[in-house]
Amino acid sequence: MSESSTRILTSHVGSLVRPAALRSIMTARAQGAAYDEAALGRELKTAVADVVTKQGELGLDIISDGEFGKAGWNRYVVERMEGFVQRPLNPGEKPGSNFDLSGEARAFPGFYAAYKVLQEFDWEEGRLPATRHDPDVQQKRMVWECVGPIRYKANAAQRDIANFKAALDATEGATGFMPAASPLSARGLWGSSFYKSDDEITVALAEALRHEYRAIVDAGLLLQVDDPYLVDNYPRLASDVGDVQTRHFLEGRVELLNHALDGIPEEKIRYHVCWGSWNGPHTFDFPLAKVLPLVLKVRAGAYSLEAANPRHEHEWTVWKDVRLPAGKMLMPGVVSHCTNVVEHPELVAMRLVNFAKVVGRDNIVAGTDCGFSQSHDHMRVHSSIQWAKLKSVVEGARLASAALWRR
Repeated sequence: MSESSTRILTSHVGSLVRPAALRSIMTARAQGAAYDEAALGRELKTAVADVVTKQGELGLDIISDGEFGKAGWNRYVVERMEGFVQRPLNPGEKPGSNFDLSGEARAFPGFYAAYKVLQEFDWEEGRLPATRHDPDVQQKRMVWECVGPIRYKANAAQRDIANFKAALDATEGATGFMPAASPLSARGLWGSSFYKSDDEITVALAEALRHEYRAIVDAGLLLQVDDPYLVDNYPRLASDVGDVQTRHFLEGRVELLNHALDGIPEEKIRYHVCWGSWNGPHTFDFPLAKVLPLVLKVRAGAYSLEAANPRHEHEWTVWKDVRLPAGKMLMPGVVSHCTNVVEHPELVAMRLVNFAKVVGRDNIVAGTDCGFSQSHDHMRVHSSIQWAKLKSVVEGARLASAALWRR
């Protein structure tokens, strides 16, 4: 990513709300039901072309394909690897939940009992899925399990790259980026009956994912590495094994990521971390100052950080004490994915000016806290709100640029 030499450039974190026709096919696939692969291909091509065009018309500078070809921000990995099977839940087995890993779920049990239902509200359909919590339906849910060596299959990624490139070529002036999960975050919550430890699993994921990283960059796109588990895991691990062992563990995961990125120019890499996409209390989030040394160890030319969430908005001041490495870019989130309140462009501009004061106006890209849709069927905001927020990013960046480059 190049410096913003005359104005603040604009982008987002990648995942956008999928259109209804695409969602229905991907839901059938995720549930192990029959679906039309050819229809999926047609819908993907059309949907990607439309979403790329809309981002260009809005005035965004660095755009994505909406991650429309993925089932979820990290769940897609199992679909692109050999060694996995999709199977029904075994008797008595429950699907894993990120909430179960959080101390916050124990601190706010009443809230999370309600939120586990409410967080699945379908903003596009305006209702809760009627069968999502039916015990019979739950028992028929499909889960993934690793049953053999993890090896990369390139066909899905090549399809997504081809669709995106075709749409991008018709969009004048925009740069394309494509997200991919880090080895740590790609681990997800799926089970393994093949590998003996999580260390073995993560090493295998790193070796496999390096093929996807390289394919994205070789296609002329920027690579964004998504790694929310870096900060999500910190408080849980620290409470179990202490801060020293936690930092040692996560430093090892960063080294493994850098190994997977070896040979890719840093300016082609953007590294994204956030504190999870749910709109809960977030009182157990570790402070940015605690995890920033780990973040800056990643070989990337830009760092995308959550900064609009009210639990983290104040942390722009951390950069008063931490120097952004020379030649690096910072992409703070200036609108949140956790609320349907649309941020005013002047608030966006204020946030950007704050960051510019501490890291320099040429080193800032305006971004979002995270993706607006966690998966094909799980969005945090309505699509109309998503576009309104992105419009505020563009308008706020123009206001900030006018102030910062005023002669």
